[in-house]
Amino acid sequence: MTESITCAVGPLRPHHFGISVPDLDAALAWYERMLGFTLEKRLYVDAIPAHIAFARRGDFRLEIFEVRGAAPLPADRRLPNLDLRTHGNKHLCFEVPDVPAAVAALRAAGADIAFELDVENNPTAFVRDCAGNLIEFLQPFASDRRRAA
Repeated sequence: MTESITCAVGPLRPHHFGISVPDLDAALAWYERMLGFTLEKRLYVDAIPAHIAFARRGDFRLEIFEVRGAAPLPADRRLPNLDLRTHGNKHLCFEVPDVPAAVAALRAAGADIAFELDVENNPTAFVRDCAGNLIEFLQPFASDRRRAA
């Protein structure tokens, strides 16, 4: 079933999510090793100034920034429940078929598991990338599973 939604901008398709990190090479290695993203493009933008890389998996990209002198991620932004107390973007989320299996694989690969919980019988987990940015993993919602059947 295709939904028809009227909005100001017309059709939308996710393209990328931007992340700031202290070490671009370390972040690229982490996202490749842990989540299977591959480097698509690197560039330098004088106007920011920043080293930037696009890492891609399928049709989705991460835009990863390294800006000299950027402030480090505050400690409370590294914890999902505390991060909600600060306005702004919270986390990147990926749907996976089996959250406990994904968490086990990420833990075995050395990922920093931040939080595991069950939300209305839906296993959910948060991990931190190598810079402390939060990434959520969840299983398909019951309504999505019913639609797919």
